[in-house]
Amino acid sequence: MARYSAVLDACVLVPIALADTLLRVAERGLYRPLWSEQLLEEARDAIGEIHPMADAARIDRRFATMDAAFEDARIEAHPEVVIEIQLPDLDDRHVVATAVVGRADAIVTMNVKDFPIEVMESLAIEVVHPDDFLLNQLDLAPRLVVDIVMEQAAQTTSPKLTPIDLASRLARAGVPKFSDEIRRLV
Repeated sequence: MARYSAVLDACVLVPIALADTLLRVAERGLYRPLWSEQLLEEARDAIGEIHPMADAARIDRRFATMDAAFEDARIEAHPEVVIEIQLPDLDDRHVVATAVVGRADAIVTMNVKDFPIEVMESLAIEVVHPDDFLLNQLDLAPRLVVDIVMEQAAQTTSPKLTPIDLASRLARAGVPKFSDEIRRLV
């Protein structure tokens, strides 16, 4: 099991290319992913808003597959932990509670500004944008991460993607610097 663990915020689980990349990197043991039922519900709701015609059963299967692949990823944040956390948006407290209960090293989120540095430092939890997180993974294991992206592209069949196509999708999903590095390396 990887020692470094990171809560994947709902916003990074919505874009399928990004979520797939993050989970494949975790699957190879570079970090341990964490989430809660509430995070998955937020992701389900966001997918439903973005894709109103999406098949709910298919979305449920996606998250069930994640739970099955990462049996120790789901964390139950205790209500008393949530109450103690002070953030600008109180609706984000459950994300931090998941990190605290799961003993996460980091929270991977597009919404870095929603987690004030002083609050997060007091909890010893880093808040990282997925672009920076994936670049860090690439720095730690460049050949492995490139191989992961190559495999992901090869295994994506609807539609069929090249690694460059996948890099473009990743850029649109919010990780443009990582995408540029992948383009350079493949």
